[in-house]
Amino acid sequence: MAEFMLSAFADEGGKTLEEQIAALKANGLTHMEPRGINGVNFSDFTSEDAKAMKKVLDDNGIGVSALGSPFGKIKITDDFAPHFEKFKRNVELACILGTERIRMFSFYMEQDEPYEPYRDEVMERLEKLCDYSLKSGVWCCHENEKGIYGDTDDRCLDILTSLDGKIKGVFDPANFIQCGVAILPAYEKLAPYIDYMHIKDALFADGSVVPPGKGDGRLPELLKRFKQKDGKRFLTLEPHLKVFDGLENLEQKGGIADKLKNVYTYKTNTEAFAAAANALHVILDSIA
Repeated sequence: MAEFMLSAFADEGGKTLEEQIAALKANGLTHMEPRGINGVNFSDFTSEDAKAMKKVLDDNGIGVSALGSPFGKIKITDDFAPHFEKFKRNVELACILGTERIRMFSFYMEQDEPYEPYRDEVMERLEKLCDYSLKSGVWCCHENEKGIYGDTDDRCLDILTSLDGKIKGVFDPANFIQCGVAILPAYEKLAPYIDYMHIKDALFADGSVVPPGKGDGRLPELLKRFKQKDGKRFLTLEPHLKVFDGLENLEQKGGIADKLKNVYTYKTNTEAFAAAANALHVILDSIA
């Protein structure tokens, strides 16, 4: 049975590192997947920045589950060389922060064009990233996302089997829902290759993101199945819930605010982050 470790994209809970740490602690999360800090994407940090961040995290008992990097989020027709050079520096950042994972993607496809003609280029680029990072003991972990080569379960399987032993998978149920992919069959297909999971839920009806367990992601059953794996497994919370700055004004009018709350709209990022974390804890309690 897996031991679940709880992480999050803490930039959804606060802007500064201190705010993000506070959000993690307040919601019972022990790790973070750094993405944005003070409005700067972590991939743009220097080694000195990462070392300073590591000290603050260590002082607060917070670990790093993976780097929430943007690598592979360029068009397949874009120049790969500068992207690869930046990736090399981020492998160093991963080592500084003590994580063996970099979350990444499989390149945006040209709009309205078939994906297949770009398959070999996708695999060549991914393999180059994987081969480089593995020299430092860091795994590339591929996330499914709309518009990239690996947006469906079948194309994710193509990536994970073609690069078996060099790459690991990240399962994001909301992203699959937004691509019209049935969740449990997709999980069963990809299960042998899934290293960790993003906790994000959505509705098939319109693709909107909702708190964990409130959508079509089948999260209780999904996590029951994921729990059958061995070892420590990260669940990384990615709330993506709506924050509406004018909600307090509408509350004075009555009616509208209640309707907005019913579709999971929150006054602040702190409130939205807490709502998502609480929903995850409820699910985990239900499958314990």
